[in-house]
Amino acid sequence: MKAIMVTGGAGFIGSNFIRYFRQRHPDYLIINYDNLTYAGNLSNVQDLAGSSRYVFIKGDICDNEQVAQVLRQYDPVYVLNFAAESHVDRSIDDPLLFGKTNVLGTLNLLYCLQKHWENGSENTSNRFLQVSTDEVYGSIANLQDSFDEESDLLPNSPYSASKAGADLLGRAFYQTYKFPIIITRCCNNYGPYQYKEKFIPNSIIKALRNEPIPIYGDGTNIREWIHVTDHCVAIEQVLFRGKIGEVYNIGSGEEVSNLKMAETILKHLGKPIDAIIKVADRPGHDWRYALNSNKIKSISQWKCNYSLIAGIKDTIRWYQENRDWWDEN
Repeated sequence: MKAIMVTGGAGFIGSNFIRYFRQRHPDYLIINYDNLTYAGNLSNVQDLAGSSRYVFIKGDICDNEQVAQVLRQYDPVYVLNFAAESHVDRSIDDPLLFGKTNVLGTLNLLYCLQKHWENGSENTSNRFLQVSTDEVYGSIANLQDSFDEESDLLPNSPYSASKAGADLLGRAFYQTYKFPIIITRCCNNYGPYQYKEKFIPNSIIKALRNEPIPIYGDGTNIREWIHVTDHCVAIEQVLFRGKIGEVYNIGSGEEVSNLKMAETILKHLGKPIDAIIKVADRPGHDWRYALNSNKIKSISQWKCNYSLIAGIKDTIRWYQENRDWWDEN
């Protein structure tokens, strides 16, 4: 049985990917390697517990010995790295943690995999997929431009800088060792199981509790949003169809300001718009992100199945129906 290793598989995007991949590829053994930090929770994948084709291992991607041991034991043909510290506000408060997990953790994975796949693996078609972010490109100052895969990396927060550093280490391993890496850079995700500190679940939960929704600055900052399931489908396509050593942007093409997003959530829940309160802006707050996703479409038939409005309604419904989950997490 072929094995696929997913780091950070108890987190938001990782758990959704595991669930999607298992449905599509039941012949694979899925190894979920997660350190269960505050945003990772086994309740996100509780429906998989007990399956003979699923293994959970509590572990840190910075732990050289444990990562090497897991590779020896299961010899995964594919490894996907979702493990990351990912909240910009937290990176401003604790940049050292983001450097450790996102940069050194990724470096440790690259190092261990390079050694294992070079000397100890029986597989000949190994691939490592680094899940990155559009934030590595920095901010766009107008409404016309978009980032493609050749755009400069100009990160503006400790979080985005740590992800850019990880991407560059991956590139260096490809150039130096011909390491089989592919990098994906996606726009902002939303959907079920997203930790409540993030903008959309935070706004939904506060609205359900009849609490004020805080918006940084004037609320005009623009983000491109994608439903997590559409992201998972794109990752699968890149994993199997992407070219080694390449970067692939994953975007929906649907952009909206933070203020408009909060208003949409309140309107759908029948809550007053004056629940929005504006607070002091975040340091180094990027104004707009937008991705050119033509490259991934050139290797597959991938496209988003969720429109933004339908996806937001679906997400609101999930949080309404799973109050116990977000009350506990």
